[in-house]
Amino acid sequence: MENTQITPNSSNHISNKNWYDRHYKLLLIIPLILFLFSIIYLTLFYHSNGDIFYKDVSLTGGTTVTVFDGNVSLVNLRSSLISQFPDLIVRGISDISSGKQRGFSLETKSNSSEIKSALESYLGYNLTSDNSSVEFSGASLSTGFYQQLRFAIILAFTLMAVVVFVIFRTPVRSLSIILAGLGDIIMTVCVIDILGIQLSTAGIVALLMLIGYSVDVDILLTTRVFRHRDGNLNQRIFGAFKTGITMTLTAMASIAIALIFTFSISSTLAQMFTIILIGLAFDIVNCWVMNASILKWYAEVKKIE
Repeated sequence: MENTQITPNSSNHISNKNWYDRHYKLLLIIPLILFLFSIIYLTLFYHSNGDIFYKDVSLTGGTTVTVFDGNVSLVNLRSSLISQFPDLIVRGISDISSGKQRGFSLETKSNSSEIKSALESYLGYNLTSDNSSVEFSGASLSTGFYQQLRFAIILAFTLMAVVVFVIFRTPVRSLSIILAGLGDIIMTVCVIDILGIQLSTAGIVALLMLIGYSVDVDILLTTRVFRHRDGNLNQRIFGAFKTGITMTLTAMASIAIALIFTFSISSTLAQMFTIILIGLAFDIVNCWVMNASILKWYAEVKKIE
């Protein structure tokens, strides 16, 4: 009789494999709860605010004043003007190398003459083209631009869904990819609202970038599972996981470093990096918990090994 020796490593592999085989369907509860919570939260948010996220002046119309004066206390400035401009947002402008404040910017939906007059009164000197810049965008122009950006997101997601269906030609495989990408966007927007971030045009661009990245990783997983035949089903899923999670964690590390260096310097870049970082974190859950579990379930039903 032949004796089979089980090493500690092989025993752990079998134990881990059995745990995943037993519980992968239960893992679907995690993204499902996050998905349902996000849908409910965004629905309530829409009824309260008339949209699914807060918008800054680049999407609603208003005035942005930038002043090149690093000696102004931003806390005192905001407390002095907030009663007159309740929607006022004050941001500091810092030097990238030293971190020293070089100026500040104000955003409000009020017209440029009102905010400029109030700011000159507080500062005690006139604002000129040498020490400041003033940008004003009309409400109708900003609203039209926002509608175009919103249409771009819908169009991008629709075209992505069509391409996925053409590539995989199976409803379950295609819908699992689309659902994971949709979950990334919905959950990210939910967190943005909870944090009170006012979305700008750059923020919407970040959401567009997130769609592309999330679909890329999900297609990697689906292709490895169904179009490769090296190893069994669990080994193919784990092989795709090692590649995909390396890509995601590397991207998150790079973006986190960029966010640290740009947070106090550029609010536009900081918002983009923040949104992408949040979205990538959710993509780990939606791809490697939800999508992987759906595909494994489908493969077992179809007896695909």
